[in-house]
Amino acid sequence: MPAPALSARRLLAEELARSDAEMNLVRAALLVAKEEYPQLPVDLYLARLDQVAEEVKDRLANETAPLVVMNELVDTLFQRRGLAGNRKAYYDPRNSFLNDVLDRGLGIPLTLGIVLLETGWRLGLPLEGVNFPGHFLVRYHGDEVSLLLDPFDGGKVRFEDQAQELLDQVYGGVVRLQDAFLRTASKREMILRMLTNLKGLYAKTSDYARGLAAVERILMITPTAPAESRARGVLLARLGRHEEAAAQLEAYLRVAPTATDAPRVEAMVRDLRAGRALTDDGLGL
Repeated sequence: MPAPALSARRLLAEELARSDAEMNLVRAALLVAKEEYPQLPVDLYLARLDQVAEEVKDRLANETAPLVVMNELVDTLFQRRGLAGNRKAYYDPRNSFLNDVLDRGLGIPLTLGIVLLETGWRLGLPLEGVNFPGHFLVRYHGDEVSLLLDPFDGGKVRFEDQAQELLDQVYGGVVRLQDAFLRTASKREMILRMLTNLKGLYAKTSDYARGLAAVERILMITPTAPAESRARGVLLARLGRHEEAAAQLEAYLRVAPTATDAPRVEAMVRDLRAGRALTDDGLGL
């Protein structure tokens, strides 16, 4: 892997090593993008969010009521600056790269949510990320009211008792709302969701090199996750790195010897160790 990518990954590891309170979420998200865009000027994009916050402050004059500030922020991001959900090309990987989201004004719920969170935090707003299934949300958690904001729908406000309606839109009414669906997401969990999204996109297009890069960064956050350990081995095999793949899959089998896919993984390891040509392994990512 080129040195710039390694440098971006090292910087991401340093950011992820911070406590959740000290971790800079938007910087971590930009460092994810920096592997795709090695020359990406991270600090300039951070400054763009500072500018958005300053624009909101200027429009507010001396108004400090949190709900008024929130409404002005939502109007600035989604009306004046035109941020929007990319409904026409939802699965375009650029929707997961924060620099592209800011440049193109298009994103998915997660990346638009990160922009909303980070600008809101700059304004002192009590905002939280919510890892809602299939549709990331932002929560305004005030002293008197708690509201859900949908960054993919122009910052539309919903009360928490309306969350089932959104869940029905995503899953067609077959999934019932659970308290866990509205749990606050940590910054690491948001970056994990971003990388998991990218992993899925690259799996669909058989982009094994980028898929591997996504999995390896997922493992920086969840180093003991058996599914990601297996995914790394499978991707290494598909990239022709057979020795590394065999070692990785053997490590997976040691921690998950009774997994339902263990027989197929064992067969793959035997083929790799024997130098036999690999056919379709039947193992998803």
